[in-house]
Amino acid sequence: MPASTAAQRRRRLRAAGVPSPMGMFLKGFLKHPVMVGAIFPSSAKLVRKVLSKVDWQNTKLFVEYGPGVGTFCPSVLEKLGPDAKYIAIDTNPDFVRYLRHEITDPRFTVVNGSAADVRQIITDHGFEQADYVLSGLPFSTLPAGVGDAIGAATADVLRPGGAFLVYQYSPKCYDFIVPYIPRVEHTMEWWNLPPAQLYWAWKD
Repeated sequence: MPASTAAQRRRRLRAAGVPSPMGMFLKGFLKHPVMVGAIFPSSAKLVRKVLSKVDWQNTKLFVEYGPGVGTFCPSVLEKLGPDAKYIAIDTNPDFVRYLRHEITDPRFTVVNGSAADVRQIITDHGFEQADYVLSGLPFSTLPAGVGDAIGAATADVLRPGGAFLVYQYSPKCYDFIVPYIPRVEHTMEWWNLPPAQLYWAWKD
């Protein structure tokens, strides 16, 4: 991003009373550590690896749970087709407000809501299925029943051949994926703080 553009963005955010990305991330972690799950944003290498298996040419709807300060957003929007849609869902109104100021791409929409309600959310935006769903939500610390509800809802909205892309800091999330989407690939990304578990769950 050119320096002048970055400076203009910072001035716009300050004028709107919106903190910097790192300030937003730390604020979100301190207020809602159970929902944020990490104190630092994901590394660029993790972002590239998680998105490496996406078939962008055949993606019409990309959904993200818990986008936070939008660490994945520029990479997704860079690859997403001009007629595709990107819906981000977050329960934290501070993150939602930040992203609405930060990202003005018409393909991008951020919703203040729960990932467990993804079916209703994509229906409200004119879609029956999602091609890919991305999540960094900390499944291991979510309230009882929420992880299973998200796993079931995600399996419901994914099209056949689509995938649930998950990056986590605990392998516990596997227990909330495999009952609903059994075909799961797994690897680690060590170049991240902390090192992350990566999962691609493919809907057959």
